[in-house]
Amino acid sequence: MPHHYDETARRQWQNPEQILETIGLKAGMTLLDIGCGQGFFTLPAAKIVGEKGKIYALDISASNITALQQKLKLAGLHNVVTFAQPAEEAVLCQRCADIVFFGIVLHDFQDARRVLLNAFQMLKPAGILANLDWEKEVAPYGPPEHIRFSREKAANLISETGFEITTIADSGLYHYLILARPAFKQDIKTETR
Repeated sequence: MPHHYDETARRQWQNPEQILETIGLKAGMTLLDIGCGQGFFTLPAAKIVGEKGKIYALDISASNITALQQKLKLAGLHNVVTFAQPAEEAVLCQRCADIVFFGIVLHDFQDARRVLLNAFQMLKPAGILANLDWEKEVAPYGPPEHIRFSREKAANLISETGFEITTIADSGLYHYLILARPAFKQDIKTETR
């Protein structure tokens, strides 16, 4: 991920624990943190899901993954599996995730559509896709406005890749949060009637 932020400063404008609570993360769940960086969301997620839960943390940057592994070791967290590879090439499991989480990264991928199709394969039928991203406007933090996805663009991409949008809401001063679920669950119900 090309945009790095000092974690202490970042906590002034983004609360990872609150966001993870908002998306419904609970003890015992499995969360996939796609584009995890150095673990701003991974570490609090690992604490929330506890020993019976699991986190899959993926980032294209091997140095980010190395830094995350060091943080996990220092924190004594053993419920995180890390991967250094492009999200476009990653299907880490089949239907294993309660939540697939994108923390301000969807706009960074070379092929966001492919990444979302992979997420669909990894998400449980009753699972949640959570996309937290930058509002498409000038802000004191974050990437240039021209590379950001508007809410509409992100929602359309998510819908086109097999998800049903359940919520689009503000998240703090600079972000929006889209929650979605796999649409095939509804399609199956419709076909059986």
